[in-house]
Amino acid sequence: MMSRRSVLRVAGAAGAAGIGAAAVGAGATPAAASAAFVHPGLLHTQADFDRMAAKVKAGTGRWKEGYAKLTGNPRSASTWKATPLATVIRGATGDNVTTLAFDIAAAYQNALRWKVTGDTAHADAARDILNAWSTKLTALDGDADRFIAAGIHGYQFANAAEIMRGYGGFDLARFKKMMLAVFYPMSSSFLAKHNGAYDSNYWSSWDLLSVACVLSVGILCDDRAKVDEAVTYFKSGKGMGSIKNAIPFIHPGGLGQMVEVGRDQGHALLSVGLLGTICEMAWNQGIDLYGYDDSRVLKGVEYAAKWNLGHDVPFTSWTWHKGAPGVWEGWETFTEASTWARGQVRPIWEGLYNHYVNRRGLDAPYVSAMAAKVRPEGGGGDYGTGGGLDHLGFGTLTFTRDKAIVSATTPTSSASTSDTAASASGAATPAADASGGTQPQGGRGEDLAATGAGGIAAAAATGVLAIAGGFIALRRRGSRSSS
Repeated sequence: MMSRRSVLRVAGAAGAAGIGAAAVGAGATPAAASAAFVHPGLLHTQADFDRMAAKVKAGTGRWKEGYAKLTGNPRSASTWKATPLATVIRGATGDNVTTLAFDIAAAYQNALRWKVTGDTAHADAARDILNAWSTKLTALDGDADRFIAAGIHGYQFANAAEIMRGYGGFDLARFKKMMLAVFYPMSSSFLAKHNGAYDSNYWSSWDLLSVACVLSVGILCDDRAKVDEAVTYFKSGKGMGSIKNAIPFIHPGGLGQMVEVGRDQGHALLSVGLLGTICEMAWNQGIDLYGYDDSRVLKGVEYAAKWNLGHDVPFTSWTWHKGAPGVWEGWETFTEASTWARGQVRPIWEGLYNHYVNRRGLDAPYVSAMAAKVRPEGGGGDYGTGGGLDHLGFGTLTFTRDKAIVSATTPTSSASTSDTAASASGAATPAADASGGTQPQGGRGEDLAATGAGGIAAAAATGVLAIAGGFIALRRRGSRSSS
């Protein structure tokens, strides 16, 4: 999330983004789906907060270690002051998205500390940060990365606000208005139109962060239609992030090949974290996406975990269709798992481990090993300003639970959430042109992402590859589109 320029930049006019209950117990099945929403009910329920508070007070093992990681992070201090902006820019001149990212981390972390300890100084700090931003923020701007900002920071902001719901002085109504005017429209538009590109042009992580935003805004705002929009896209959307496109191949033994593993491991692990985030938020509203399609998510995250632990994995070649209709198109074939950023550390494993192993009693040996390797999970920039701010983190504190096996029921969120939409075929197409590379894609202001894995290799060879915000920023010396 460091200031940078992408290979392809947005035109100024096109860049504007101002488009404008009962808690679930630790061993309970998902909340019964109904017209009523569970609150708090995004990544954490009240039962989760009660568990954290009791375990930390008792000085119990992993919870104690997880809380120490939280208190040791500078953005957990009750003295943190917000620096709100009217316009947040990502991926273009004036890039300032890190300011937003750190303030959201501070709001979420202070909210957690309040829930665990009851110290209202932390609640006041979280409230004041949220109020400051909802008073001032009106737009997200930048190149195509503005959609990344909307998705990642949209779901994170919603989670901080959900914890603070009902706290004295927190203006929830104004905060909802900001989420509905600034964040939701961009993520919803991206899923529907993919920024004017082919539906398969953007990798799965772009879709998943947009789904996370739409889902979290729907829950925060008690909007069933938005929740259905997110869940339906997850199951049967046309882009790379719908679950059967994100994990297109199931190998013997139950490993699910994730498309991003063929790209690089930073993005593959970003997708792993987003899958866990989406599934947990849905679960707390009575929707079991963890178990959808014979636990396809489990098969995919086991595959990514196994590769990043240093083991071999099977790989089926697949071809990516990229570009924009009527402007430019190309194909790129992937034949093996990428070693780029293999073994990267991100705070993404505890939620998946505790759901599949401790909540559901299933085997997840590679996810279990990754969780043990990263534990205790930090957050809020502990892993740098790149991937360290793509996830809220602190999962050892928030997700660790005693084993309490639940049934594999799969409730339906509402009649309108269904599997009827056609699934995309763009994730794996007949090979046509395996030349790869990041090429200019045209469009208004060349406002499309440069996402080719071939370009990653080319840029790496010149020593000008940068990883920023958990996403690959490609720069090419001497290229017409470089600046």
